[in-house]
Amino acid sequence: MSDLVDSALTTRFLRGLATAPDRTAVRVGTSRVTYSELHELALRRAGDLHAAPGGPPRAVGVLTDRSLEGYAGVLAALYAGATVVPLHAGFPLERTRRMLVTAGVDAVIADGPGLTTLRELDRHGLRLPVLAPEAGDTGPDAIPAAGRPLDAPARVRDTDHAYILFTSGSTGRPKGVPLTHGMIRHYFRLADRHYDFHAGDAFSQTFDLNFDCAMFDMFCAWGAGASLHPVPAQAYRDLRGFFAERNLTVWFSAPSAISLARRTRGLAPGGMPTLRWSLFAGEALRAADVADWQAAASAATVENIYGPTELTLTVTGHRWSPGTSPDLCVNGLVPIGALHEGHDHLLLTPDGAFSAHEGELCVTGPQMTPGYLEPQDDEGRFLRHDGRRWYRTGDRVRALDNGELVYLGRYDSQVQVNGWRVELAEIEFALGACPGVRDAVAVTRTTGGTTEIAVFYTGELVPAARLTKQLAELLPKGMLPRRFTHLAEFPLNSNRKIDRRRLAEEADGEAGGDAAGQADAGAVGRTDGEAVGRTDGGAVGRTDGEAAG
Repeated sequence: MSDLVDSALTTRFLRGLATAPDRTAVRVGTSRVTYSELHELALRRAGDLHAAPGGPPRAVGVLTDRSLEGYAGVLAALYAGATVVPLHAGFPLERTRRMLVTAGVDAVIADGPGLTTLRELDRHGLRLPVLAPEAGDTGPDAIPAAGRPLDAPARVRDTDHAYILFTSGSTGRPKGVPLTHGMIRHYFRLADRHYDFHAGDAFSQTFDLNFDCAMFDMFCAWGAGASLHPVPAQAYRDLRGFFAERNLTVWFSAPSAISLARRTRGLAPGGMPTLRWSLFAGEALRAADVADWQAAASAATVENIYGPTELTLTVTGHRWSPGTSPDLCVNGLVPIGALHEGHDHLLLTPDGAFSAHEGELCVTGPQMTPGYLEPQDDEGRFLRHDGRRWYRTGDRVRALDNGELVYLGRYDSQVQVNGWRVELAEIEFALGACPGVRDAVAVTRTTGGTTEIAVFYTGELVPAARLTKQLAELLPKGMLPRRFTHLAEFPLNSNRKIDRRRLAEEADGEAGGDAAGQADAGAVGRTDGEAVGRTDGGAVGRTDGEAAG
């Protein structure tokens, strides 16, 4: 058909293949695969998918770690002309089931851990065709090897869904966000003009495949013929050594990685001499953190880039200048920059008016999603103005005199925790389902330079370890609270509503003197401690439970 085009993402990989066919496309640990090898593997996997008993799938779940099979799986799904639905084997079973059903996944590519999850889902009544060549699976739902790879990647329409990603939802269920090929095409066209990536670059990958920012690493690297290097957790204990071993030139992570590197002494002056680019997104970036990072990576250009999943990876960017950027910061936070070409913004005030100075950021343009998979989720997230549809980010921003924007905080209950977009209402919803809990309020606190979740709850006093175990069946690890505080009753404000501000201040006050929280540099979000039963005179009947470090 005349409206079929080459996928922007597969085109990028093919460009890298033409540039550097025998160079490393991905290195995981000591294993590496070249562009030619990954291309041939993806064509074979795509051929398997096309020959599946039910016919070529429309949506392919990629239930893998950041493994060679995972990267081949993403590429194979795209080569097959299907929508990629990246998933995480460590997520709670019900959450994964919901994502698979909501996205209409009709085939799954899995590695060993992913296959374990699928077998558990099978026992709970959800059975899907599975391609798991690494595991050598020969079960009844296994997609057999077709024997014939595809000749070339399938063509698509720009309106087709390239990816479906899931964000936290205030109703207690994740929200599916489709990203079309057209949205992605616009994004990477701008990225090519903005960055000077080349075949000699080595990209970090700190984000799991189910994070939208993982697409940036993969397809910026592959579009240039560069190599991609997933960063294992243990590398943060010796970032300097990891950088030296891989000769990394492009780093991209959430800003919380800076605090983690600082605590593990990974920010030694001159410790990252090979870096050319240092990119940060997913959380507010502090000017003080930029200064520490640049001391270790003095040759690198630093950018603060911003964008909700609904606006395709990132939609603004501020390139740090030591001479001018500090004067543009507000509350110590680095500006998020100006909108990408082709986009407009409005600043919506709480009373529904529009401001030229400060308000909730609303964006429209070619990177905006057409809407959530479940239409009821659109309510309150989009508005109509001036004949156009705008996405309401929920982020409060201020317009600077130079036309850039600076992030000030959230208007709603959504927060950023270690790169996760988290609806606090979802945590409260999940905690309310735990036996013994009557009501719950979730807040954030800052400790050791990172943001973590703390909850206050009423009802019975429940050990923190038990609450953590129950929540882990409902929420991903990155969304688990770090501290639980039992209250006889919640404090109320003058309007007789729960005083959330006071609870947030209490949580922040506790964090300031919490040595245990500051010492926990090993695994962000780990919450495996028992309630210590300490009674605090600050609130009647209050008992605090800190997760063990």
